Amino acid sequence: MISRHTMCSVGMAFLIPLLCFAVDRPVTTAAEIAAAAAEAAPGDTLTMADGVWQDADIVFEGIGTEHGPITLRARTPGRVILSGRSRLRIGGEFLVVDGLCFQNGWVKGHVIAFRRDSKRAANHCRVTNCAVIDYNPPDKKTDSRWVSLYGTHNRVDHCYLGGKNNSGTTLVVWLSDGPNHHLIDRNHFGSRPYLGWNGGETIRIGTSKRSMVSSRTVVENNLFEECSGEAEIISDKSCDNIHRYNTFRSCGGALTLRHGNRDTVEANWFIGGGTKGTGGVRVIGEGHRVFNNCFVELTGRGHRAALSLMNGMPDGPLHGYAPVKDVIIAHNTFFRCRQSVVLGCKASRKLSVPPSRCRIANNLLFSDTHPLIEAQAELQESEWIGNVFQAPKLGIAERPGLQQAVLAGRSGVDGVVRFEPAQNASRPVLSNPDDIDGQPRGIPPHVGCDQTSDALITRRPLTAADVGPGWDRGGHGFPAGSSQ
Repeated sequence: MISRHTMCSVGMAFLIPLLCFAVDRPVTTAAEIAAAAAEAAPGDTLTMADGVWQDADIVFEGIGTEHGPITLRARTPGRVILSGRSRLRIGGEFLVVDGLCFQNGWVKGHVIAFRRDSKRAANHCRVTNCAVIDYNPPDKKTDSRWVSLYGTHNRVDHCYLGGKNNSGTTLVVWLSDGPNHHLIDRNHFGSRPYLGWNGGETIRIGTSKRSMVSSRTVVENNLFEECSGEAEIISDKSCDNIHRYNTFRSCGGALTLRHGNRDTVEANWFIGGGTKGTGGVRVIGEGHRVFNNCFVELTGRGHRAALSLMNGMPDGPLHGYAPVKDVIIAHNTFFRCRQSVVLGCKASRKLSVPPSRCRIANNLLFSDTHPLIEAQAELQESEWIGNVFQAPKLGIAERPGLQQAVLAGRSGVDGVVRFEPAQNASRPVLSNPDDIDGQPRGIPPHVGCDQTSDALITRRPLTAADVGPGWDRGGHGFPAGSSQ
């Protein structure tokens, strides 16, 4: 007799018939999960019984395939409640975890880890439709991470992570020697109250020691809401990452390119909502691109300004402040921010190297109360191209490429700012194919993040209804009857 495991090795030609033999294995304990996973073949499912799983130390290991992953799922999404000292470790290839909820408990270290241990990481694995809610120790100084990504090509999507109030980043990408290629998308990152010391980031990608390593992680289509744990909402400490199509609402901090080079910040909405200390993007390092973003009524100043280009250290250590070089800031809109742009932020005897070789192009800046730009140091060997502003005071000396105009600006109910009539860019600097709404750019493109167009709008600022688990659209708790 040919075993099912033998059949898995005969090739893609037998894939569809093989998946017809997929097994659904009911499991009621962590031990049963480990045993069932050891026997599972590509396409199999392990189905967890509804109810409260107290102190469940779950290890989910296996080898699935791209078209036949092994899945660990809740029988009813959201009604498998992992509490007490429960945690989850994933090790292997092409594994999927679906529909779990961690609540009423806490652990040190990692709640969900994409590795079995230091010798077996997860690759091509996915955590989806899950939640971690208020999973906090009694002492705020106890360190924990709710999600730790190891390995490569992993994905965290449609999850809710909210209410973390203790030390330790909510979601961490740990770097290896090569690119990670992780995807973090369609998640709802809920309230993260002010911590009072470092370690309150919502996402961190890398560490200072490995910050010159290319991660190639993509963070897209996520909602960050009231994520105010510290000055860095996202702390990017690696190279070649992409942050795009995200919405930041009432977050007391900034998306910070803290260490590393060649990162992209594209088409994100930063909406202040009246919250203290709300910021936009802080830039440190080389070769970054910040374009098509919309900064609306942000209250932060200095390193929490809507955009801050930091001064750097000459020949500083990896954990220091690398000089800003070869950065493109283009087609962004700044609307009624307390401080729109800071140049050479934190300039001092220690941070003595000003930003250099920057191109600041086709941005639109509007304020009816505050000066727009503060220069704590002058940019070196840099270009201002086609920028347009209206404000009672610019804040720096006017110069070519920074033109005053009369702008009719208004903030819509969705937080998107429209200016009519739109002005054409004097000179394109990026071959970006669309604007913040997903509408095609004209030739020449309009100044700012928005292209006036009759084309279909495909992107808007995200709300809780757009992201997170399907079973908890903005509820942040048990579905009806789930605790029974």
